[in-house]
Amino acid sequence: MNNLTRILGITYPIIQGGMGNVSNAPLAAAVSNAGGLGMIGAGTMEPEQVEDMIVDTKKRTSLPFGVNIALSVNDHAAELLELVGKHQIKIVSLSAGNPAPHIPMLKGHHCTVMTVAGTVAQAVKAEKAGADIVIGEGYEAAGINSPVETTTMALIPQMCRAISIPVAAAGGIGDGRGLAAALALGAFGVQMGTRFIATKESGVHANYISAIISSRDDGTLISGRTVGKVRRVLPTPYIKNVLQTEEKGMTVNEYLDATSEFHHISGAMEGRLEEGFLNGGQISGLIEDIPSVEDLIKTMVAEAKIFLSSAQKKLPI
Repeated sequence: MNNLTRILGITYPIIQGGMGNVSNAPLAAAVSNAGGLGMIGAGTMEPEQVEDMIVDTKKRTSLPFGVNIALSVNDHAAELLELVGKHQIKIVSLSAGNPAPHIPMLKGHHCTVMTVAGTVAQAVKAEKAGADIVIGEGYEAAGINSPVETTTMALIPQMCRAISIPVAAAGGIGDGRGLAAALALGAFGVQMGTRFIATKESGVHANYISAIISSRDDGTLISGRTVGKVRRVLPTPYIKNVLQTEEKGMTVNEYLDATSEFHHISGAMEGRLEEGFLNGGQISGLIEDIPSVEDLIKTMVAEAKIFLSSAQKKLPI
């Protein structure tokens, strides 16, 4: 039995990334209705906005879905955690901060707690703090990333060796090959963000999807390395200007202002690429179509079975 699907109450071991400020009820519900785990990403949203999305998602699906709270990103993290209890959300993902102080309260609400970790040490701490699932996120992933820069291929087997709770692999995964590889590395499933952006239900601006579809294997950029705030993005006129300014020297606060969620929304939701940026993972170069969420998940699972079987045949007898 797959421990991840059992714990989450889902059919397929595929989790939607939080995707703060670009996640929405139609996308989260579509993922859950297709057998995966849909997620609402609180990002920097006000509690009232997040609550509206929770209510809307409940209207669209009766299946499990979760809420992602980026602890150090949202100034209303405490209020968002209270919303979890109010609306009886049973799955919560914690990222971008220390989850340990919040896990006891979530357990009091009978929540399944997932935490995002970019290092083995973070995963070990999460397990000791009471997390149920760790999402091991490699450096290939879109958006805010670990400054350690460990790749998914190297991170996941080390993480699986170090902890006993299920691990879901994130970063650089977007098809059946990626799902099969994650399972072979020891993970019980995967989390995807960029791949779900390029779906019919994503709700982002067409310019965002076009940027993903037209991307190549070397089509992402890293910003924030000089100030210790690593973020993987797609090339837009705006972010290229930010990188040029960064090369000349930026303070942490200047960089954070330049990559605020205002500029993220300007690019991702409004398509104003001269004024905003687009988070994008390295998997962008593999994405060539815009399927429905249901077709994507079913195709991934079918492909993974084929690739796992094919891989066995490549081994000498």
